[in-house]
Amino acid sequence: MAQIARSRPDRCPGVVHPWPADDGGLVRIRVPGGQVPLGALRALAAAAEEYGDGRIRVTGRANLQVRAMPLAPDGSLAAPALAALEGTGLLPSRTHDRVRNALVSPQTGLVGGRADLRPVVAALDRILLADDALADLPGRFLFTLDDGRGDLADRHKDLGGVALDAGTVQLRVGEQWGEVVALDDAPAALTALAHAFLAARGTGPDAAWHVPELTAPLTSPHAPAPGATVTTGPLPFGPVAGGHHLAVPEDGLDPATIAAWTAPTVVVTPWHGVLIPSTPEETP
Repeated sequence: MAQIARSRPDRCPGVVHPWPADDGGLVRIRVPGGQVPLGALRALAAAAEEYGDGRIRVTGRANLQVRAMPLAPDGSLAAPALAALEGTGLLPSRTHDRVRNALVSPQTGLVGGRADLRPVVAALDRILLADDALADLPGRFLFTLDDGRGDLADRHKDLGGVALDAGTVQLRVGEQWGEVVALDDAPAALTALAHAFLAARGTGPDAAWHVPELTAPLTSPHAPAPGATVTTGPLPFGPVAGGHHLAVPEDGLDPATIAAWTAPTVVVTPWHGVLIPSTPEETP
């Protein structure tokens, strides 16, 4: 582990902190676990049409982006546009805007995997939102939760875990393996490690952005438990178990495409796609 020297603070964009691009403000909306209620996505599409370029893009961390948004003179998002984005329900906290970075196996709870991690990421997000200190996490800090199928094996960067069975998970701490804990205890264990990271990262523009950049490990390394190192490839595009994985074009999704979907919740994936779960009528 080695701390990397930097000359500027983290400027990863969010909603409250847009990026001033040539075409206007670029806003990034964190979507923990990629889970997006269809109603919220349609509301975001309407806001993008009214204030931005009318498209919704997706990122490699399963988040959403809208471009060409109006900016105030101080570089913040113009008040009407900010109010419209808050009205979607996708910005539950202005102070925690950029820290709700959580990847989860997109098919978890739909099909396959060893455990349904949707309640785990929901609990993790509740703890993050309720903890003022965790608002200081860098905007690039990432939680990664693999439900045991191995689809996120190459995505672990900071903190996370791999489900070993329906009730236990082995933590990931940077590039190392951590303790095996009960699934229900994982959110508290991960946020405790996040506090330890904040205490160890230092201050100023050269403070660490990621766990592997620290000069000392956050916890004693453990050997991987049996089954923890499973690895599979990314979710293919097209019909898949549990739904249809749609590749999102580089210029994003248009409102007409989103309006045609019927699943109550869709899942943004870290392969620049959207998993549209099968409705009961479509499931054999």
